Amino acid sequence: MFAVRLGMDLASRFRRRGMTLVELLVVVAIVGAIVALLLPAAQAARESARRTTCINNLRTVGCALHGYLIARRTFPIGCVEWKPGMGGAERCLAWSAYILPWLEQQAVADRLNLGKPYDDPANAVPAATAMPVFICPTADRVGPMVAGFGRGDYGGITGERIRSPNNPEKGAMVHDRCFAERDVTDGLSKTLFIGECASGPWDDGQWINGRNLFDQAYAINWPTGEDELRSRHPQGAQGLAGDGSVHFIVETVSTRILASACTRAKAEMVETPW
Repeated sequence: MFAVRLGMDLASRFRRRGMTLVELLVVVAIVGAIVALLLPAAQAARESARRTTCINNLRTVGCALHGYLIARRTFPIGCVEWKPGMGGAERCLAWSAYILPWLEQQAVADRLNLGKPYDDPANAVPAATAMPVFICPTADRVGPMVAGFGRGDYGGITGERIRSPNNPEKGAMVHDRCFAERDVTDGLSKTLFIGECASGPWDDGQWINGRNLFDQAYAINWPTGEDELRSRHPQGAQGLAGDGSVHFIVETVSTRILASACTRAKAEMVETPW
């Protein structure tokens, strides 16, 4: 009994004494070290989740492109009647506006007047609809809207300017022209149709706006003032091939190989960049 009382007395005195300054500093240092170790892992886990969301978005877009192909026997036009800015009679409607029924967005599609420009007042309400399927959660842009229109972080690829001028356009998603599967002679699985263009405050990052097209002129994530295949994912960007497959293309890939993936019918005998 004496030993029990002595133990209880010592424990009581220790509790009353509390922690010394040295002990407190040690505890703080330990907690700080644990946080420093866990924070990068937590950030990596969050980015992994965001990247998975981006992949799923592009897969859904790929399914919609093939739904359009089955119904119309061609892939959609990249942009109908391009125009450089707001106003004007040109419609400047994007490929993404034409696949809405295959994205389970029939209600929005029914409200769109495809005979009028994207920025016509008649299209104001549907054009302002935010659609998560067109949004990469890692992108620079904040919020679901860009200049009053629903945001779009994915662009159609009209070709490449790495090896030669893109005139006529060499890609699969071009201006005022659509392609059947047989026209993509390089192979659907080897041809990029859609890519991330999600880094930078570009006002054309809108799903309805036909200026969401680009041709590739530099390496992935190259810091230019142009629309390019670029993202905020570390070390690369996502791309959607014509067969519906999604690929992460690393920044270090050869530009020669990247260029070959941006053309539909050049018969380049090189490997794909994924």
